[in-house]
Amino acid sequence: MKRPRKTTSLRRAIRAGCVAMPGAFNAATARLVERAGFEAVYVSGAGLANATVGVPDIGLLSLAEVAQLAGYIARAVRIPALVDADTGFGGPANTAKAVRAFERAGLAGMHLEDQVFPKRCGHLAGKEVVSGEEMTAKLRAAVEARTDPDFLIIARTDARAVEGFDQAVKRAKGYLDAGADGIFPEALETPREFREFAKKVRAPLMANITEFGRSPLLSVRQLAKMGYRMVLFPLTAFRVSMQAAEECLRDLRRRGTQRSWIDRMQTRAELYELLGYDPISGDFSRGD
Repeated sequence: MKRPRKTTSLRRAIRAGCVAMPGAFNAATARLVERAGFEAVYVSGAGLANATVGVPDIGLLSLAEVAQLAGYIARAVRIPALVDADTGFGGPANTAKAVRAFERAGLAGMHLEDQVFPKRCGHLAGKEVVSGEEMTAKLRAAVEARTDPDFLIIARTDARAVEGFDQAVKRAKGYLDAGADGIFPEALETPREFREFAKKVRAPLMANITEFGRSPLLSVRQLAKMGYRMVLFPLTAFRVSMQAAEECLRDLRRRGTQRSWIDRMQTRAELYELLGYDPISGDFSRGD
């Protein structure tokens, strides 16, 4: 039986329940997400910028770079991947171009935010947002540009930290009117705000549960009860990996051997299994 398109699979999963999406900063991490049993994987803009290029999340990667890197991740797994499209890489025409690029790269959807470019991490102070009219123009262009009607377009608003909670709700409703499939309210600050937003905005909602930010670390179960359909953990795996790698490297520098870390490493055989590679026969099976 032929598998449904990844775009269709993601929409079905969201209709059926709340989908947790850990962030993957490369294709191997995406395969770990899939192996752990998650229904979808998230391609974080911060993850790509931090891990691949070693720069902060301030919009320094081009559309071509993000589409290529996100495409590697999307094609490595059978589960759908949703990508962070930042501010759309420009005006409405650039946003339309981004939709077409991500569709070609195999992504199942994207989210688009209403920050001023150059953007900042959504949980930092000093953000600015564009007018609601400018954002809705980008959303209309994105919706018109997609060739697959199931390609998911989520509108993210950063207005909570800039204009207040009520304005974030107002913007969200306007973005739905412009054709967005769902809403991503960034940096809500309390469980009560998450509940109230879900009551006021009747649409598929996305929550960003990132560590060390403004939002409380609510669980998928808690958010599902509130009515959220997508939960992002954008940098969880990256942060754990970086902490472990730093500790290992410091120990290696001090001792001159990695022997004490062997039992904490993924083995060569485990890596080959994850990659779908048989070193004896030379067979290699890709995720797609």
